[in-house]
Parts: sequence; C-alpha cells; structure tokens
Amino acid sequence: MPTTLTELAKQIGAAVRGDGSLSVRSCAGLEDAGPDEVSFLSNRKYVKLLSASKAGAIIVSAADADQAGERTLLVADDPYFAFRQAVVALHGYRQHPAPGISPQAYIDSTAQVGELCTIRPFAYIAPRARIGNRCVIYPHCYIGKDAVVGDDSVLYPNVTIYDKCELGNRVTLHAGCVIGQDGFGYATHKDARGEVVHHKIPQVGNVVLEDDVEMGAGCTIDRATVGSTRIGRGTKFSDLVAIGHGTSVGRHNLFVAQVGLAGSTQTGDYVVMGGQVGVAGHLKIGAMTKLAAQSGVMTDLEGGQEYGGSPAIKLGEAKRQALAAMRLPEMQQELRKLQKRIAALEEQLNKRSAT
Repeated sequence: MPTTLTELAKQIGAAVRGDGSLSVRSCAGLEDAGPDEVSFLSNRKYVKLLSASKAGAIIVSAADADQAGERTLLVADDPYFAFRQAVVALHGYRQHPAPGISPQAYIDSTAQVGELCTIRPFAYIAPRARIGNRCVIYPHCYIGKDAVVGDDSVLYPNVTIYDKCELGNRVTLHAGCVIGQDGFGYATHKDARGEVVHHKIPQVGNVVLEDDVEMGAGCTIDRATVGSTRIGRGTKFSDLVAIGHGTSVGRHNLFVAQVGLAGSTQTGDYVVMGGQVGVAGHLKIGAMTKLAAQSGVMTDLEGGQEYGGSPAIKLGEAKRQALAAMRLPEMQQELRKLQKRIAALEEQLNKRSAT
C-alpha cells in the first residue's frame, strides 16, 4: 500500500531530507528503482550509482548523504536495517495458507498438534511427535517419532525431521532440509575372513535447533553418535550447508552457501563463514571469527579475527600470499634468466681457471 516518506520515516527510524509528502509503494535496488520506489546505500563502493538512480528516495547514512546531491533522502544510522524495515512496511512478510489441517495429511493418533497450525496435504506426522502452536507444515514434510517442533515454526516442502530431533520456537527450514540423518560414523575392522570392513556405528543421538534458527534450501544436519548436534539460537544458514555429527554451532552464526563442518567441531557466537568454507573435525573456532569464501580450516582459530586461504591463516597474510602466487609465472621467468646468467658466469670462470 502506498505511503508518504514522512510516514515511512517514522516506521523505519529515519529522517526525511527533501519532500516528505512523496508517495512510495515498494522497494528496489539502486539501478532498478523507479520514482515511486525506495532504495538504499549501505556499501560505499556503490556511491557512484547514486546520481544515476531514478529512485524516489534513497536510504543513506549521514556520512553518505552529501554524496547524493539534492535528491530526496531518508537518513538513518543503519541504512541496511532501515531498508529491511522499509521492506516489511511496504511489502510485509510472505503469506502462508490459513490455519487448518488437510484431510490428505497423515497425523498419528499419538502425535500432538498445537492450536492454529497449518498442515498441508501429504505431510506425515509420526507417533508421539509434538507440534507447537501456529506452525506451518507444507506438503511432503516428514516429522519422525518423538520429534519436537516449537511454536511458530515453518517447514517448507520436503523437509525431513528424523526421530527424536528437537526444533525450538520460530524455526524456519526451507525446502529439502534434512535434520537428523545418520552421522558419518564407521569403525574399520578386519573380520574373521581377514577382510577389512567398515562397520556402521549406530547414531543414537539427535539434533537440537534452538530458537530463531533459519536454514536455506537443502541444508543437512547429522544427528550425533551420542548426545546432540546443536545449532545455536538465532543462527542463519544459506543453501546447501552440511553439518557433521556432534558439532556445536554457537548463537547467531551466519553461514553462506556450501559451508561444510566436519564432526565434533565447535564454533563460538557470531561466527561468519563465506561460501564453500570447509572445516575439519574436532576443531574450535572462537567467537566473532570471520572466514573468507573457500577457506579451509585445519587448526583451531582464535576468535575475533579474519581468516582466509587453505589452510586458513590471518586474512592479511592470505591476501599477500595470493598476490605473490599471481606473480609466480613472472618470477619463474626471472629465475630462469638468472639461472642462465649464473651458468654463463660459471662457464667464464671455468675457462679462466683452465688457462
């Protein structure tokens, strides 16, 4: 629904600089926004786009406001969060189907389902499973025996929750997530015939997702061999994140797509991992650690630092090594030239010695 900038500014905690009576209806990026749309600038490398943007208003910080010229602005302390608030105000949240249980869903007679839940066709709720209030469960979801799903949680299509796993309140799992499949545990042993065989270790633990966890499509969380694999409160995963058995992920971690943690790893709070980061097993990663994309972690990491490369080292050193590696072909040519010069000098010295 359209609203004036003055009204929007009150909702997002910003100050209008310009025409507050301007009506806006939606949000868009700097390059795509039109005269009745709001955009934002939170990364200074995009300042160059300000002058060309056709947005009706742009959310900026006070530090960047002078770069925008005479155009209408919404000045906020945190432009990115203010833009988030504007999206909520102008677009709202995704609307789920109205509460109700489809007759095509299967709910075991011993399962418990809370009030005002939405359970769509072909969902399966196994014996003794417990579903909280106001949950939304989309088609083809499977919730195993003795599993728990907390209040206000949303399971998108084809989510699988294995037996005895526990989801806290307000957990969101996007399509295809699998919570609680067996961890990768085998004991290699020579049998009576002398053949070396990998013997499966029963995985008798579970997975616990704490409150406000959200996972993108296709994430997989191994159940623990014993005890629990745990994902801390407020942690958010992108797509295709894989967590090994017995791992403990701290609170408010952010993992980008294709991150993989081997078993029994521990991360502190507010750890950030870029895309395709790989972490070996039985390691400890301190709180507030940031890992650049494609980092390979093979040792414990001190918290509060930025790392990159494989094996992961302090990010500044990793950048220097990467730049040096880019010069390797040139350095190889220089080395060959030096080798030829040395060979020529040695030949001259040998001739002089011979005379």
